[in-house]
Amino acid sequence: MNDSKLIIFSAPSGAGKSSLIKKLIELSESTIELSVSVTTREPRDGEVHGVDYFFISEQEFLKLEKQDAFLESANVHGFHYATLKSFVDEKTSSGISVILDIDVQGFKQVKQTSQDNVSIFILPPSLEELEQRLFNRGSESAESIKKRLENALIELRSAEIFDYVVVNDEFDSTIKILSSILFDKNIEYNDENAMNILKELLDN
Repeated sequence: MNDSKLIIFSAPSGAGKSSLIKKLIELSESTIELSVSVTTREPRDGEVHGVDYFFISEQEFLKLEKQDAFLESANVHGFHYATLKSFVDEKTSSGISVILDIDVQGFKQVKQTSQDNVSIFILPPSLEELEQRLFNRGSESAESIKKRLENALIELRSAEIFDYVVVNDEFDSTIKILSSILFDKNIEYNDENAMNILKELLDN
């Protein structure tokens, strides 16, 4: 029986989502892959077509959009990004689960389709910790961090529409929780704790 699925991850910037996804893909033993999006921007040095992105022209993108070929799409800094329905269907039909790393707006678009999915929102343990993680990147200006924190509060208000809300407090513990959700390892998932932390974050 094919139990592959579309898995959606969303989180405020700095919550540690990318590191969690990378570890889960590693633990899946090739049964989970990260979705490859299409984009209209030019490839950066080292990026490979079909591996990092499917690089297409604006004309091609608009044609696919008219054909309802996308599960979700976004315009970022003047370039289009989207998830191909055909890519997800091809992978899941062959027994491979696909992870979409998208923002809340992208998830809302997916929810409007008939695509079955498991959705997970990653929470930081506190806004102070989120700010510290952004600061520790060393690549964010004070203004950029402020903007990301403001966006985080907006995204947090939509966390409850996801199937699971998981706090990324300690990496290994978070991986155990996510493994229980994705691989059914029978590890107890404390939903109440996550919802209490979400309430505290929104009350700040």
